[in-house]
Amino acid sequence: MNLGTLIVGPREHIVAIAQLDDTAAAELGPLLRDTARVVETLCQPEQTYVCMWSHGHDARKHLHIAVQPVTAEVRVRYGGLRSEQLQARMLADGDEPDITEVEQFCERARELFRGIADSSAEDLC
Repeated sequence: MNLGTLIVGPREHIVAIAQLDDTAAAELGPLLRDTARVVETLCQPEQTYVCMWSHGHDARKHLHIAVQPVTAEVRVRYGGLRSEQLQARMLADGDEPDITEVEQFCERARELFRGIADSSAEDLC
């Protein structure tokens, strides 16, 4: 996947959204919103995809939710593909972002997530 893609997943072994307990389900919406906000802030995409994957080789494996920024540059690089066709091509091509760029992105994302956590804590006071 391209630079800026973040994966959200439960710590517990869950293979489907339907298996989430009430607490996990209530936490998932705000977490996905906050993750999309971080991705949008850092990447300025045309669109941010949020999609669930759980497939293993021949059965469900573990719930993963990809939050992926899709920029004009990404679409051009992949011949204008969108949605699942874009993601399939990206995965098949095996392109990986530069590790230094990934580390820099992660540090900036951590700072934004800390800011979100700090503002949430202030709201509780």
